[in-house]
Parts: sequence; structure tokens; C-alpha cells
Amino acid sequence: MDELPGLLVALGVGLLVGVERERSKGEGATRRAAGVRTFALIALAGSIGALVGEVGMAVGGAFVALAALASYRHSRSQDPGLTTEVAMLVVFLLGVLAMREVVLAAGIGVTVTILLAAKSRLHRFVSQVLSEEELHDALLLAAAAAIVLPLLPDRAIDPWQVLNLRQLWTLAVIVMAINAAGHVALRLFGVRRGLLLAGFAGGFVSSTATIASLGSRAKQAPALATACANAALLSNVSTVVQLALLTGLLAPDLLRALAVPLIAAGVAIVVFAAAAGWRGLRQSADASVAIGRPFQPRHALVFVAVVASVMLLSALMLQWLGPTALNATLAVSGIADVHAAAVGAARLVAVGRIDAAAAVPAVLAAFATNSASKLVFAFVSGGRRYGLRLLPGIVLMVAAFAIAAWLQ
Repeated sequence: MDELPGLLVALGVGLLVGVERERSKGEGATRRAAGVRTFALIALAGSIGALVGEVGMAVGGAFVALAALASYRHSRSQDPGLTTEVAMLVVFLLGVLAMREVVLAAGIGVTVTILLAAKSRLHRFVSQVLSEEELHDALLLAAAAAIVLPLLPDRAIDPWQVLNLRQLWTLAVIVMAINAAGHVALRLFGVRRGLLLAGFAGGFVSSTATIASLGSRAKQAPALATACANAALLSNVSTVVQLALLTGLLAPDLLRALAVPLIAAGVAIVVFAAAAGWRGLRQSADASVAIGRPFQPRHALVFVAVVASVMLLSALMLQWLGPTALNATLAVSGIADVHAAAVGAARLVAVGRIDAAAAVPAVLAAFATNSASKLVFAFVSGGRRYGLRLLPGIVLMVAAFAIAAWLQ
């Protein structure tokens, strides 16, 4: 019977939500109407309505809506909330959905139950933990991602075909999101662990953006400067890992040629970051410090403006040097993004235009110029002390890559 999985999922979702609502019904005169059996039957009504057809769904939906209205009229004097009534309608619709998309209905049903069960935690978070400034910045980030980004044209606006407004704004959103993630990690896990987690995860999106974002936070809250620098160093580990993944996916021969240099660079930055982190343990980094607002929009816009300038300069140099100057071309493109340069080299190796050994110096050049641009952003965004904390580790990483490439 093809309909059986959908019916079972609908019943399971109804029981799951019903159990949570049963625990919240209360006692005596304030006891609300819907519980385990009611929600299970509502979910099954949705599934049966979907089997019967549009008329069945309409009748079932109308009945659930009227039942929810009657429930609200009964309980509004003691509990003016609409959570149970809305949950009744959602469970009915999940019953309908279960007959078409079983996995999706099950996932949404679990999510709804978690949301209902987290009532006290959510209320406490909104009313006591979340500040007005954090709410303002969250809405600003949402508007930047959901409103502004889709309106921007997804095409180049310059003669060299490098300045894409949507891509540049995406980078600005990424910078703000990384800063916001770092802020959330600070609130949840404390200074040391929170920033390290944000730095490592942000490195997979953009190590340069992560370093710039953490630099802005270090300048905003000097007490966090050491923790921010350690997290920024850790973002370079993500860069090395992602380079290995990209080159291995596109050109396994190039990965074999880069394996030893990448391992050397990764070990060097991990050792340095561990040593820097060990020194940071002596400081009271988890002391009570002002962690500031989630992000500064102006810093993100300045970062994107600099990246756009670098991309434009790279295009001009590429036009001047020509495609035959592989090392110089990838070195210039690596200023903005070493992964893009590595992908370009991997594509050339994959199609046989160059061999893997010839691509290694080009990737090294891109790696070096990208690391130099990271340092520039570190000094600009975080100041002299922040930049000097990153300088030895990044130089050591590039040197290890270069020496390993030269020795092999």
C-alpha cells in the first residue's frame, strides 16, 4: 500500500506534537482542549483529506479552523495565546503534506515539536538575553540577505567583467554573518572556544573576510584582541584544507603534487596557532568583557570596497600581462581569493594545458599573495597589534609551503 508511509508519518507527527501539547494543557478550569488524541486525529484527518481529494481537504481544513476558533474562545480569558490553535492547523497541513512528501513532513513535524517545547527558553532568550542592539543587527542582516541581495543584478557592470554587484554584496553579507556568528559563539561558548569555532568555520567561507571581521572585533573590544588573533590564525587551517579538497576534486594529479606543501603549511599554522593559543591561556580571556555589537556594517562595506578594487586591479594586470604569464596571473588573482586561483590552475591541469609540476609554482604565488592580502586586511581592520600577532604565523605558513615545494 503506497499510502501507508504517509499515514504513519502523519500519525507520528500528530502524536509527537500532541504529547508536547498534552504536557502544556494545564489542569482544572484552565485546561485546554487539544491533547495527544486530538492532534493525532487532526493529522490523520489531513492525510485522509489528501486521499479523498480537494473537497475532503477543504472540509477537514474548515472543521479544524472552526475547532481552533472554539478552543480559543474557550481559553482566551485564562490564556490569550494562540499557540495550540495554530499548532492544530499546522498539524492538519502536515498530515496533508505527509501523503506527498513523507520525509519533509516528518522533518517539519519534529521541528514544530522542538519549537513548541522550547517555549520557556525562547521567551527567556527574547526577553532577557537578546538585547535591542542585537535584534536591530539581526534584522539588518536579514534585510541585507533577503531584500537587498535578490534585487541586485547578477552580472558584471565593468568592461573587464569582474565587478558583479550581487557577488560583492554577497561578500558583504558573508562578512556581517561571520561577525554575527562570532558574536553568537561568544555568547554561547565563551571567548576562547567561541571565537576559535567562529574562526575555523569562517575560514571555509573566506579566511580573508574572517580575518578582517575578527580584526574589527579586536579593535572594537581590545580585551578580545588575543582571542581574535588566535581565531584568525585558525581560519588559515580551513584555507589549507579547502585548497586540498578543491584541487583533489578537480585535478587529482595536482593534489598529489601539492600534498607535501599543503601538509607542511597546515602543520606550520596549526603548531603556531596552538602555541599562540597556549600563551593566550595565561590571560583571563573568559573574564567579563564587553563583546560589543554583532557587527559593524561600515566595516563590511569597506572590506568589500577594497576587494572590488583589488579585483579591478587584477583584471587590468591580466589584460596587460596576457594569459600566458600563468604565475603572474594566478598571483594577482590570488590577492582576492586563493581558492579561485587554485581552481584556475586545477582546470588547466585537468584539460592538459599544463602539467601538475608547472602548476605548483603558480599556486604558491597565489598562496603567497593571498596571505599578504590577509596581512594587509589584518593591519587595516584590527590595527598594528592585531596584525603583528598574525604576521609570524602567516609568514611561517607560506615559508613552509614554499620550502616543501622547492625540496620536492
